[in-house]
Amino acid sequence: MSEVGIGIIGSGFMGRTYAETIAKYCQRAKVIAVTGGKRAGQLARDYGLELAASVDALVAREDIAAIYITTPHNLHAEQALAAAKGGKHVMVEKPMACTVAECDGIIEGCREAGVYCSIAFTQRSRACNSKAKEMIDRGDIGRVRQIMEFALGGAGLGSFPKWQSAPENLGILFGHTIHNFDRIRWFTGAEIATVYAKCTSLEPGYEVEGTSMLLMTMTDETTVTLWSSGQLPQPPFPRTQFGSWIVGEKGLIDLDAYGELRTNIGGEWHVVETQEPVDFIGKGFLDPVRLESFTKHCQNFIDAIVENREPPITGWDGRQAVAAALAAYESSRTGEKVVLQ
Repeated sequence: MSEVGIGIIGSGFMGRTYAETIAKYCQRAKVIAVTGGKRAGQLARDYGLELAASVDALVAREDIAAIYITTPHNLHAEQALAAAKGGKHVMVEKPMACTVAECDGIIEGCREAGVYCSIAFTQRSRACNSKAKEMIDRGDIGRVRQIMEFALGGAGLGSFPKWQSAPENLGILFGHTIHNFDRIRWFTGAEIATVYAKCTSLEPGYEVEGTSMLLMTMTDETTVTLWSSGQLPQPPFPRTQFGSWIVGEKGLIDLDAYGELRTNIGGEWHVVETQEPVDFIGKGFLDPVRLESFTKHCQNFIDAIVENREPPITGWDGRQAVAAALAAYESSRTGEKVVLQ
C-alpha cells in the first residue's frame, strides 16, 4: 500500500482538525469520505470529500483503509468495532472508550481482524513533551522519583462542548486530562499501580466532575500527583494547562507543553525547548502551530499502516489511561485507594 485512504466518523471540532491535518500536512494518505454529525455535509464540501450515509457505508468502501473516530467517547467502542470488523485500521480519538471492558473489546476486535489500533494521544508529539521524554530516556536527570502533573484551564464546564458534560461521557478528568495519565506512563515507562482521588464540581448544576486531585504510585515506585480542573477563575495559573514538574535523582524538569521546557541539571536552570504559542484568536483552532502535533501523530499512524508495523501508540496505551481515570472516580466515590490490576 503506497497511499492510505482515510474515512472520518464525526464532523465537529476534531473531525475538521483531522481533515485539515491530513489534507494539508500528511504524506502517503488521503481523506476520502466523512460521515456523522450535522456538519458532515459542510466538511465534505470544504475538503472535497464523499459524504457517506452511515458508518456502515463508510466502512464498506473499498478505497478506505483506515477510519478516524472523532465522535463523543461514549460512541467509540461501537464504531471502532464496526471499523475493525470491516477490515479497517482504527484511530480512536482519546479517551479510547468509557469502560475498560470496551477498551479490551476494541483491542481484541482489532487483533482478530488483523488491523492496527491507535489512540490520539497527540500530547506525545508536542515539542516540549518530546524533548522531556528524550532527556528522561537519556538519563539526563537520573531516575525519575516524583512528578507533579497539571491540567488546569477552562472557564467552567460551560466552556467545554455540551456533550462533555453529559453523564455518559463521565467528566473533565476523563475527557480532557486523559492525556496526563498517558504522559505519566510514557515518561516513566511504568504502569500506574495505585490511585487515591477526590473528584468534584466547583459549579452547581452539573452531574460530572470538573475538578480533581489525585495521588498515584507507579509500578517503579515513582510518586505522582495530578491536579485537573476546568473550573478556575480566568485567567488561570500560568504554565499549567498541560504542565509537569519532574524530580529526578540528579536534576529537575519544569515542563509547559504550550510554552517552555526548562531544566535544572548541575545547579542552573536553562530553557531547552520552546513551543510557539497557538493563535486561537487570530488563526483559530486550525492554526498550523496547533496542528504540528496532530501532523506528527497522524504521520506515525499512516507510516505504520504503509509499512505494516504496530503504531507507536497502541490500544493498550488507551486502555491503561482509561483504567487509571476510572480508578480515580472509584476512589473518589469510596474514599479508598484503588489498586489497579
